Amino acid sequence: MNMKNRTFGVIGLGNFGATVAAELTRFGNHVIGIDSDEKQVTRHADSMAQTMIADAREEAALREAGLAECDVALVAMGSDLEASILAAMNLKLLGVEKVWAKATTKTHHRILSKLGVDRVIHPEVEVGQHIAQVLHNPLVRDYVSLGNGYHVVNFRIPEALEGKALKDLPHTEKYKLRCIGVMRGSEFVGQDGDSCELQRDDLLLLLGQRQDLRDFATSL
Repeated sequence: MNMKNRTFGVIGLGNFGATVAAELTRFGNHVIGIDSDEKQVTRHADSMAQTMIADAREEAALREAGLAECDVALVAMGSDLEASILAAMNLKLLGVEKVWAKATTKTHHRILSKLGVDRVIHPEVEVGQHIAQVLHNPLVRDYVSLGNGYHVVNFRIPEALEGKALKDLPHTEKYKLRCIGVMRGSEFVGQDGDSCELQRDDLLLLLGQRQDLRDFATSL
């Protein structure tokens, strides 16, 4: 399947849903936006291929809107628990290949999972955790979770490590971390085994488990 030519359905055009829909459209996808609020539909009509006022609690309404032909659908509304659950159920009944849904509580999450939703997301929680991790250690510029406890973390090299060789850092043996590389501005300048001399504000990209990454960050 050509990823640039997929069709996505987004149900709920609040801030979260509308942002996802607009970005998917920007990537070149065909996006169908659904909301029961006429104002929301009108507001975002120009940012995606197709928008429609529809009640996602009705299977027939979603079928008429073309959701059955979508490769992936996102239930982006979280405050209306009943509408969210019924929308997810209807999408599964329509045979949509992949269904994602936003949840606001643990109970909401469990129900969506029981309905067979492929991925349940908590945007506010996930963004909050991400920001807290970055705020906690000023040397951490950003990070990506890879699952199973593994992360890729972007560390800013502090003044104390300026001039040291990459191969002399204790990340491999002491902290069991893998160096993916070093970025200097927009340039890739080194990786494991290279005789790369670190400069202040270089970005060190490390792969490892959370506790090992934390211990290494604390040691800096």
